[in-house]
Amino acid sequence: MEVQETRVQTDRVLTIPNILSMARLVGVPVFLWLILRPEFGGPKSDGWALLVLMFSGVSDYLDGKLARRWNQISSLGRLLDPAADRLYILSTLVGLTWREILPLWLTLTLLARELMLLVMVGILRRHGYPPPQVNFLGKAATFNLMYAFPLLLLSDGGGWLAEVATVFGWAFAGWGTTLYWWAGILYVVQVRRLVKADAVAD
Repeated sequence: MEVQETRVQTDRVLTIPNILSMARLVGVPVFLWLILRPEFGGPKSDGWALLVLMFSGVSDYLDGKLARRWNQISSLGRLLDPAADRLYILSTLVGLTWREILPLWLTLTLLARELMLLVMVGILRRHGYPPPQVNFLGKAATFNLMYAFPLLLLSDGGGWLAEVATVFGWAFAGWGTTLYWWAGILYVVQVRRLVKADAVAD
């Protein structure tokens, strides 16, 4: 995470990057419904859930790239993009843990990092700083988790494909979790430096 504020290029709401981020947000409850259907007596819809996750990953890549290329970086986009990332991660954690594909300890590890980040955001706001941006390390962590979750969902089946998905899914989950916490710790260090600098200035 970076604390520095990026210059906003536009105040427009209906830009292509923002529309992509909004579509990702709409997909969150759809994905959660698809993944939990078997738990409530419905048919298994993992294929559709995987398609929604794939759309999320592609749109996550495109919205930032297009915003920079077309000078459509906006304050709304800065809020929508990380919000969509976190909601997808949260909904996937809930769905996969409910179905016992993910162990509870991994879910709690990732949620603890999110709780830590919320505390840091609160500290930043009290000191008059804007919400943080997602940096390369945070994006890398998110991409790893976005690869891990569909693979782990695919592993909840039979045959050689499920076995391969299990191996690669857990590899991405391990890398993603490590990078997720690494980015969070670096963010805490940055916030601590800012608060300390403010104290010295006062």
